[in-house]
Amino acid sequence: MLTPHEQDIIRRWNEFYLKPDQGSLLEQRKRLADYFEEFNANPPVIGAYHEGVQLKAELYADIAVPKGSAPFPVVIYIHGGAWTRGSSTTHRKLVKQFAEAGYLTIAPNYRLAPENPFPAGFDDCVFTSHWAAENAGRFGGDATRMAMGGDSAGGNLTAAVLPAIASSQRGPKFKAAILIYGAFDFVGLMAMAKGAVEPLAKAYLGANYPEALDDPRVSPIRAIKPGALPPTFIIAGTADGIVGESRTVADAISRAGIENELHILDDMPHAFMQMTELAGCRDGLRLMFDFLRRHV
Repeated sequence: MLTPHEQDIIRRWNEFYLKPDQGSLLEQRKRLADYFEEFNANPPVIGAYHEGVQLKAELYADIAVPKGSAPFPVVIYIHGGAWTRGSSTTHRKLVKQFAEAGYLTIAPNYRLAPENPFPAGFDDCVFTSHWAAENAGRFGGDATRMAMGGDSAGGNLTAAVLPAIASSQRGPKFKAAILIYGAFDFVGLMAMAKGAVEPLAKAYLGANYPEALDDPRVSPIRAIKPGALPPTFIIAGTADGIVGESRTVADAISRAGIENELHILDDMPHAFMQMTELAGCRDGLRLMFDFLRRHV
């Protein structure tokens, strides 16, 4: 059962998260960043934190380095934010928690829509994968032991990027994927809640809407086939409105014969993996890092 304190955290988050967007997009982005300062409080102490490392023109990443002796396994972490907001800053504590667990963590600030519609963010995440394979050693990383993960829109991008890299047969090899309450089937979501999903889809896809809804780089459930993903960890909460996406993608991954774990945690809302005051978040982090230790 949730404690009164946990209930209050979730109540306040839902009031914020479910409130209709107000103000300009820049104001909405600032509002999200300000709200997440609560969840970024008391981050772990790690070896080093490099902000704004340039990967190429217009693409920067924060890089969190663990304590201890290199080489470290590598995690590319792709932040959420509905493809239009969020950054490595909104997810700073979670990025540092990966480093605390022993992973050199590269968090790209991929280009956001609607200024940079699909496929700009997708392409940036693909580029980050190649950059990490070539440059992780500069920060003590072992590019032969890489994983990719992300939450919400970042889960979508993770599930889209990894099959694209695998099918190219020219990119880096990944040993694990982490899909945290992602959206994996835009067509299915539109059928379920068009009024809520259509504005996001239009913002993300721009001139490619609606034709790109079926593109596997947008709806990555269409890219799942044998060998498309490495062993995959999937997590969501029962109080998340898109929890069905996690169940559906887990079924598809299982049908493709890909090793996976699905964890649906009771009472947890969207974004709970950033709320360390929730016991469900701490359980989720434990399960996730246990999975990574076994595969990376």
